[in-house]
Parts: sequence; structure tokens; C-alpha cells
Amino acid sequence: MHVRTRVPWISLLLAAALLVSPVGYELIRDAFFAREQLTRNIVQPIVFTGFAIIAGVIALEWLVRLFIQKRRARGATI
Repeated sequence: MHVRTRVPWISLLLAAALLVSPVGYELIRDAFFAREQLTRNIVQPIVFTGFAIIAGVIALEWLVRLFIQKRRARGATI
């Protein structure tokens, strides 16, 4: 018997990898800690959009895992 979890660990690992990558680190640093206001104004919407996309992917994976778990509980096979 395999233990199944509803935690969207694949998406969370992908998000963590993106955040600690050199490109992700630079974007976050420029969005929140840049000394120039123009740089912050340009990069912040990009970073917030990326956060929203990552949150959407995590929510979608969580819902798919929940759906599969409920379907298996009813006895249906995939």
C-alpha cells in the first residue's frame, strides 16, 4: 500500500528551485531591494505575476491530487 499525500510537492520543489536560481534571486533582489525606483517599478509586476502563476500551479496540483484521491476512495481506477 502506497501512502498518498495531497501536498503539491512537485510544484513546491519547482517554485523553490526557481526562487534560489541565479535568475530568480536577481529578479527578487531587483524587485524589492534595488536602489533605483525605476528598476523596482519595472521588475515588481513581473515578480508578482510570477508569484501568481506559481501559486496557480500549486493550487491546480493540489486540486488534481485531491480529485484523484477522492476518485480512488470511491473505487474507480484511472
